[in-house]
Formats: sequence, structure tokens, C-alpha cells
Amino acid sequence: MKIDISAVSYEEAKDLIKKLRYTIQHHNYLYYTRNEPEILDREYDQMFQDLIALEKKFPSLITPDSPSQRVGAPPLKEFKTVQHKIPMLSLGNAFNNEDLINFDKRIQKELKTETFQYVTELKMDGLAVSIRYENGVLIQGATRGNGVNGEDVSLNVKTIKNIPLKLFGNTIPLVIEVRGEIIMYKKDFEELNKEREKNGGSPFANPRNAAAGSLRQLDSRITAQRKLQMISYGIGEIEGISFETHFEILKFLKKLGFKTSPEATPCNGINEIIERCDYYKNHRNDYPFEADGIVLKVNEIALQKKLGATSHEPRWAIAYKFPPEEAETTVKNIIVQVGRTGILTPVAIFDSVGLEGSIVSRATLHNEDQIKRLGIRINDKIIVRKAGSVIPEVVKVLKEKRSQNTQPFKMPDKCPVCGDLAIRFEGESATRCINVSCPAQVKERIIHFASRNAMDIDALGDKIIDQLVDKKIISDYSDLYYLKKEDLLKLERMGETLEEKILRNIQQSKNKSLSNLIYALGIFQVGKYTANLFAKTFKSIDALKVATEDEILAIEGIGPITAQSIKKFFSSKQNIEILKKLKTAGIKMEEETKTQNLPLRREKIVFTGTLKNFSRGEAQNIVKNLGGEVPDTITKTTTIVVAGEKPGSKYKKAKTLEIKIISEDEFKKLIIGG
Repeated sequence: MKIDISAVSYEEAKDLIKKLRYTIQHHNYLYYTRNEPEILDREYDQMFQDLIALEKKFPSLITPDSPSQRVGAPPLKEFKTVQHKIPMLSLGNAFNNEDLINFDKRIQKELKTETFQYVTELKMDGLAVSIRYENGVLIQGATRGNGVNGEDVSLNVKTIKNIPLKLFGNTIPLVIEVRGEIIMYKKDFEELNKEREKNGGSPFANPRNAAAGSLRQLDSRITAQRKLQMISYGIGEIEGISFETHFEILKFLKKLGFKTSPEATPCNGINEIIERCDYYKNHRNDYPFEADGIVLKVNEIALQKKLGATSHEPRWAIAYKFPPEEAETTVKNIIVQVGRTGILTPVAIFDSVGLEGSIVSRATLHNEDQIKRLGIRINDKIIVRKAGSVIPEVVKVLKEKRSQNTQPFKMPDKCPVCGDLAIRFEGESATRCINVSCPAQVKERIIHFASRNAMDIDALGDKIIDQLVDKKIISDYSDLYYLKKEDLLKLERMGETLEEKILRNIQQSKNKSLSNLIYALGIFQVGKYTANLFAKTFKSIDALKVATEDEILAIEGIGPITAQSIKKFFSSKQNIEILKKLKTAGIKMEEETKTQNLPLRREKIVFTGTLKNFSRGEAQNIVKNLGGEVPDTITKTTTIVVAGEKPGSKYKKAKTLEIKIISEDEFKKLIIGG
């Protein structure tokens, strides 16, 4: 029945709000924890709307434990750190019956008795959390983190409907930390992935990733839209009540309003434990959520304390991990995918099979060596499983079932995307496309080219590069130097100020050093140090291009794989065309040798703090172009420190070493005077 809010007084509202909150929390518990709804959804929705309307009319009556506070709050900048008063330890693992038997023997030996109980619980595949209540009200929610420190996810935890904002029952501890696993049911996971794909997003790999990603959203309004659940498995700090057994704790958590592991059961002796593990293993797919094992705990709390814990895990508990599910299927094809770094990866396409709650139809074969090890062919019968319960993998080929229509597979010698050379370098397992304009890797190549240690095009971020490539404005990094104002203004969130800065940074990058350019080209095995060796030795791109392998190998520190990589890079017609475009655009392709007349040739200048008129990269480039050096750290050989706003530890060190410190304005005079 809808309440006439306009006719409700303040005193009446207090009583109505109290009743509505209790009733809503009661039905939340029945629906989300016990799966026993007593009312229709529309009745529940009407009560909730009445509560919202009353709290809107009387905002002073809103409290943190109200069901209305589950809707989420504006985004946080970052999560705060929470220190767990009692560490959230991890668990040791058992993978077979022998491991379980050895665990039991160790417990018997340490306790010097065989008369004790265990409790078995399903091991949820989710994200561990600790929820703190004081006087029955939810105060804080934190992730496990490293076990000692976690992240404060209180706002997100409050959006999960089977976590009570206020505890039920007649016996409420002064303080209790309820520990459990945040999970997502399989059906909710499937619905979420369908929605993400419909909206152009990428699907989550599995329910655990979906749950973890949803709980760690800085915007709790997003978490509120995800159907998360918590399964409680124990407690941390507690005041005002004590327990004799772990099973008592689980029963108490149920009374407080929490969902606990279904079929949590006390067991007597290791034989009963093994029977329970076999049962769970054979029925793992009967549950609405993903479970990856069984947790075995000594039941008596006093014995738990006697057994104690290491710095990483309790000695009184262990996790029995389910063996990965395996399935037989048939390879229909082997295709080759090209990754963003140019690596060619063979992928087996097979008849769809169900594995651990999801349907799979492909698995990476990694590289040519793995194909040879497996001896896999098209039309072979194979066994597949999920590695780590996540990534499909081919376990073995059933060669005894091989038919006459199987076809061997050979790695291509040309890239399936661009048609250029695909090379496997000596000592490498990967086969690579060496064409820097290959569409499969063009974004990653451009991002690398524009990065700080390469051409340092400061304003050109990853998202802008994504748009430039997606809108087909550029197709390789040489196209950056032919961008016009109107090209950039086609991009989303692009104003004239940013557009001008990008074009200015691109123009300034033309004068980067030869070593920066060589590094920016993205040649396999050529890092910053190696690029510097090539620049000092060959002095120009043209000289490096025609250098023989023997000349390259004559450089100390350069090996045969790098030499081979250089020769292959310059043998690509597409790469040569890109270099021509760079040269035409005015990129400096020779090492600057005349430094004797440059005004900063004797200076070693270090920057600290934020500069108002330059980016750090721009200022460093100016110093280099005027003959100076820009080391990253301050030493006794540093001659000048330029201090911007909020200088850091380098400023203090400069004072200690009595190094000359100048302001940004003084730096401007220094370079203009030069």
C-alpha cells in the first residue's frame, strides 16, 4: 500500500522509516541469503520507494545503515589503505588424497591426539574481504590485499544486498569482523558479459574477475549495478562473545544475517574428509557459483590456537584444490593471430566443450615449439582443460584416435595481417612480423614511438593515438609528422589548446637525438642503451642501414640476435618507406657532432618540481640541444639544479652538496642568453 508522504509528520516519519527499514532488511535476507522470498517484487519495490520518499522529505532521518544507502556514491579518487588488526592469512594447498593424509598426520602429531573434528566448506573462487561492524552497524569493508593491509571498499560493500547494513539477532557483538568471499553467480556473470558485449565492451574472463573488478570500482554506483554476493567463512576481530568451535561461528553468522557455505559439515577422521572432497569434486557444477576446491579446518578453536600459524598461513587449515576439468574434442582448424607487439601466435579452434561453467572453443598453442611438442594436427582428437581454472589449454593429442584426414600445420613465413616477413630469430621461440606499419601492431608501435624515452611527444596520449588510428587518420608513426589542425579537431574532447600543444610537441620532436630515433623505431632487441651504442658508432640512420652484420657485431655488447634483427628490419620495404617519410618530414637522422660552440656544453642540469612553462621532457630537450647533459640523479658533478613548484628530495640534496639552484625564470634567461 502506497503511503501518502505529503500527509506524514516528522514524528510519524520516524516510526514509519524504522518499520520500513526493518521490513526491507528482513525481505533482503529472505531473498538474497536464504533464497526464500515471501512477497512479490512489486510489493518490495513499493516499500523501497516509500522509504526513499520519506528520507527525501526528512533527510535528517537518513542513517548509514538504511537500505537506501546501497545505491552507491560519487567516484573516489583512490582507495584508502586499511590495516587488518588480525591478518587475513592465505591457505596452504592440497592437490590429492596423499596431501590430505599427510596434513592429517601432521595435525595428529602436533596435537598428540586423534580425537578431534574437522569442518569442510566449499572454497569460493572470488575476492576475500573483511566487513567490520560496531554495535551491529556496518562501519568498514576492506579487501584482503597482502593480508596485512587491504583497500577500503566500504562504499562498494554497502551496495551488496546480501551483506547486512545492520546485524540481525538478539546477541550482537560490540565489534565483529566478518570475513568472506565476494562472488558473482554464474547466471549473473553471463548476463553481465552479454550486456558488456552489447555495449561494445570486452567480456570478463570468469566470474572471479568480474567480482573482483566490480568490487574494486572507484565509482560505487557501478558496483551497485553488478549482482555481487558474499559468502561468509569466518571472523577476524570480535568483542563481547566467544565460541568453542568453528562450526558454531558459521551458525552464528547465519543468525546475524549472512550467507555461509552450503553444506558446510563437521567431519570425523581423514576417511570422511576424503569422501566429502570426492562428493564436492563430483558435484562442483551443481552449485550456482564457481568453486575451486574445499577448505578443511580443525573445528575446535582451542586446538586452532594451539596449532597456531606461520607468517603466511594457519597450521590448522588447508585448501584442497579441485583438479582441472578436462574434455575431449576435435581440432577444426589452427589459425594464426598477430599480437600488438608483432608476435604470431597459433590458436587451435575446436568443437565447443563445457569446462568449469563456461563454453570454450579455442586455445592458444603459444608458438611453433609447442605445436611440435604436442604433435598436434588439424582434425586431431585432443584433451583440453582450463589452466588455473581460467585459460583454456590443450593438454595432449590423442594420437591413438588419429584418423587419415589429419593435416599437419606449419607456421607461416609471412604475416597473415600485412603480408610482410615473419621472422623467427635464433634462440627465440616466437615468430615475429617486422613491419612497423602492420595494422595488428600499429597502435603499440606509435605509443612506443611517442613515449618519453623515444621521441617524447608529451601531449600525445594513448587515447588520442587510439582515435587517430581508429578514424584512419594515421596508419604508422611517420604519419604523425603530417597531421594538421583539422585532423586533430575531429577527435573527441579535443580543444584548440590541446591541439596546439600536440602539434608543437610533434614539431619539437624532430630534433631529438639519433639514439632517441633509433630506439623509437621499435626494432626487436634494441633498447635505449643499445640505440645509444648504434648512434655513437654509425652516426646516422643511413650508415646503420647499410652496416654489415660483422660491423654490427664488432660493437662491444651487441650479440648475433640483435645484429640479425637490425638487418631484417632494414630489409623490409615497408620500413624503408616509413624512414623516407620521416626524413622528408624533417626528422634529424644524423648524430650531432659539433658541440664545442654550444652554450651549455659543460653543464649537467637536473630538474626538480613542476615547471609552469615547459614539460619536463621539453626542458630536458632544450638542455640537450644546447650541448648540456640531463642526468636523472644529483651527484657531485651536477652543475645546476632547476627548481620548479613543490621541488622534491633533489632540492634538499642540492642544498646539502652546495650545488647551484636556479628558478624556472632564471632557467629561461640561461637558455635565451645561450
